[in-house]
Amino acid sequence: MGDEEDEDLNSPEAILARYPLLKDKSKKDLDLLSKRLRRRLDIRMLPIITLCLMINYLDRSNVTNARVAGMQKDMGMDDVQWSLGISLFYVGYMITQLPGSLILAKYKPRIVIPVMMLGWSIPTILFPFVRSPGGFAAARFAVGFAEGPFLPAVALMTSSWYVAEELPFRMALWHGAQALSNVFGGPFAAAVLENMDGVRGMHAWEWFMVIEGALSIALAIAAGFMLPNWAHNTPWLTPEETEMAQYRIVLSAGGIDENKSSMGIWEGAKLGAKDPFTWLFMLLHFWLIAAQSFKDFLPSILKTMSSSNLMTYLLQSPCYLLGYLAILGFGWSSGRFKDSVWHVIGPIILSAAGTVMLITTLNVGVRYTGVCFLIMGVFSGLNIQVSWSTQLVPGPRHKKAALLAIANTFGSSSHWYTPYFFLTNQAPLYRFGGGLILVSIALTIVTVLATWWYVVRLNKKLDVAEAEVNVDRVARGLPELTKGWRYPL
Repeated sequence: MGDEEDEDLNSPEAILARYPLLKDKSKKDLDLLSKRLRRRLDIRMLPIITLCLMINYLDRSNVTNARVAGMQKDMGMDDVQWSLGISLFYVGYMITQLPGSLILAKYKPRIVIPVMMLGWSIPTILFPFVRSPGGFAAARFAVGFAEGPFLPAVALMTSSWYVAEELPFRMALWHGAQALSNVFGGPFAAAVLENMDGVRGMHAWEWFMVIEGALSIALAIAAGFMLPNWAHNTPWLTPEETEMAQYRIVLSAGGIDENKSSMGIWEGAKLGAKDPFTWLFMLLHFWLIAAQSFKDFLPSILKTMSSSNLMTYLLQSPCYLLGYLAILGFGWSSGRFKDSVWHVIGPIILSAAGTVMLITTLNVGVRYTGVCFLIMGVFSGLNIQVSWSTQLVPGPRHKKAALLAIANTFGSSSHWYTPYFFLTNQAPLYRFGGGLILVSIALTIVTVLATWWYVVRLNKKLDVAEAEVNVDRVARGLPELTKGWRYPL
């Protein structure tokens, strides 16, 4: 064999040699450049992503607060018609996830993501013109159609900028926007829904939709200026930072360069569909989303613990704030200890305890604590699951985009049936819905353990193959290769 065949092309030294502006720098200089790049991303990308996700989640769940303010009654809908509208949102949401994510993987995020935001803002602003159950269902379908690719798009973009140990906490910052939106969403809903009824002849919930849609449009415009594209074509990076951005991700992915793939959009989708990890994370995402089924009905659940609509709106904030802090805490811990398995299982066991507290007693204090535990656990587990999936499939980008979109699409299908588990005749304990959550949590644990078993099996195969290569190298008088990339647990 020749020397070229003996060279480890994916060693840290060989990877660094691919980048002419970096290869002669000292380790200290590389570390400083990496920190400078990470700081720029943290300051410029993460805040706008978090704000966009906040408005996205607020837009997704705004009808739950509007329902308390009389939206369902004003449109003349019964519970089944209302649940149909909630379900149709997720039909539209699922249709666009895969094609939208693959389009984002090919084109520029700073253009595609703002277009998505404008797509859901327009039907939100037009909600005051909706006057029937059919109109409600159509409007919610349109909003879901535009929102579909957004979450997997943001996950894909984040995983293309941050390395494995940085990723869980950075994803937690924006993934926690779901909880954070409700921290501010409750007081925001209270301010609008309690004070603007009758202003200019409009219902308070109509003003709620108009104001929220306008905020979303403003953020879409800001995102067009603030967001990056990909590591190789972001205009506000210096040439050195551009190479460092690529080097960091390639090194973390064991030599895979997602920017160098010539793979077509649908070729990536086929690869993603064939990967067993896609199927495992489809199931895992499905059960975690099913365990979150309460969130579309949380104001109605909290109303059974309060004496007024105002108190119902405000009660959401403390439990969602605790949820956000839990997401950050588990995200930091996951990256710090490089563990995903127990950082999914641990939080959702907390959620199981919270669910039992919620459905087995009428004591308001116990039930409210149960709501807090429920939110803290399932939201934290979902964040770690998304982060873990991008680490297990580091590239090519279209394949990773397909995995995220397929998993999220399949997970979202649980919304076709979960709304029917929280009908008003189940109040105040909602035991039917609580039972659904407990079953979903149990199946989440089973799926995590199955994924753990598969990862261990793959890593053992890599160990054996690497050992065989090293035996051959030693026999030829060559040094052993250092241990290469492994599938993270």
